[in-house]
Amino acid sequence: MSGHSKWASIKHKKGKEDAKRGRLFTKIMREITVAARIGGGDPNSNARLRTALSSARAANMPKDNITNAIKKGTGELEGVSYEEAAYEGYGPGGVAVMVEVLTDSKNRAASEIRKLFSRGGGNMGEAGCVSWMFQKKGLIIFDKSAASEDQLMEVALEAGADDVKDAESVWEVTTSPEAFEQVKEAFDKKGLKYTVAQISMIPQTSIKLSGKEAEQMVRLIEALEEHDDVQNVYANFDISEEELERISA
Repeated sequence: MSGHSKWASIKHKKGKEDAKRGRLFTKIMREITVAARIGGGDPNSNARLRTALSSARAANMPKDNITNAIKKGTGELEGVSYEEAAYEGYGPGGVAVMVEVLTDSKNRAASEIRKLFSRGGGNMGEAGCVSWMFQKKGLIIFDKSAASEDQLMEVALEAGADDVKDAESVWEVTTSPEAFEQVKEAFDKKGLKYTVAQISMIPQTSIKLSGKEAEQMVRLIEALEEHDDVQNVYANFDISEEELERISA
């Protein structure tokens, strides 16, 4: 799991660039719209919408964007109808990769994702080929400078978290999807600042990569994440923090 968390932390550091390009806003707005369409526009009774709104606030998204995205989901405003889809496959070194998309054309998305896998030294597989290797969890990441392990452990376990782990320069807090909101709120109340807080697909095993395979894997993940329809990419690679920083620089 540490490779996944290290990559999430690096993406957070690069998040301002993504927001500047508008890509991050687009992804969050799509998620808000779909969440509102499926579960309604009231975040108090729609956990998925609450999580999406939390991401929007963290990205400093303007309130008008958020309101319009919700209204498109509830049908108060016209908008594109997005469908959810998931694609699975293998990257360099046999790394398991899961890709979640929101798209207005599943056929186009599948074709384009398949090409990205192929160009990146991997291949797209059948549904279910790697999803069994992942578990849906809440993931909250703290820089080690933000809090001590004892501080996090006390709050996390009292709020219902599953575990707190040491992952090199960060602490990883994992929760069940159901406990995610209450654990995050417990940290908020204590003023403990996290860098990443999201519902994620956590790999149960990992594959260590280095050198050329590590570079190919990072390039594949970046290409997938930059696709307009892609919301999330999960993979079970484990690349050292130093190498990840160097490759993604």
